[in-house]
Amino acid sequence: MEKVSIFVDVQNIYYTTKQAYNRNFDYNQFWAFVSAHRKVIKAIAYAIDRGDEKQKQFQNILKAIGFEVKLKPFIQRSDGSAKGDWDVGITLDVIDYAPKSDVVVLVTGDGDFDLLVSKVKNDFNTSVEVFGVPQLTARTLMNVASKFIAIDDSLLLTQK
Repeated sequence: MEKVSIFVDVQNIYYTTKQAYNRNFDYNQFWAFVSAHRKVIKAIAYAIDRGDEKQKQFQNILKAIGFEVKLKPFIQRSDGSAKGDWDVGITLDVIDYAPKSDVVVLVTGDGDFDLLVSKVKNDFNTSVEVFGVPQLTARTLMNVASKFIAIDDSLLLTQK
């Protein structure tokens, strides 16, 4: 069985699916798809903690699916901008788990990860599947991935 590790940039996916489709990502459907005929050795969802109840419920859903949820506090700067970036944390975890995996699944559209994807493929001979919203995913990330999987209707929650 193929060993897979999964890393989800929750904020990126939330905003890109909202912007492109005005819908939310279906984590249950995604899990079923990505874990079929594979052994999940690690799955981490990286999120920002605003401390509200709805967000806590969402985090509990992720945990119930099988994700470890890593939280970073939401930081509101005095100029009104916000900070809550997980790029370094995701990178460190991917580097840790890539040698133990046949496939690394990275769920983001952030082009900053193109160097990481290249490193994982070259240094560990590990395949990297990137899931992202096509029109909002960096072309460099799509091109360097072993496989790019578009987030489309099949991976979105139906609107109520």
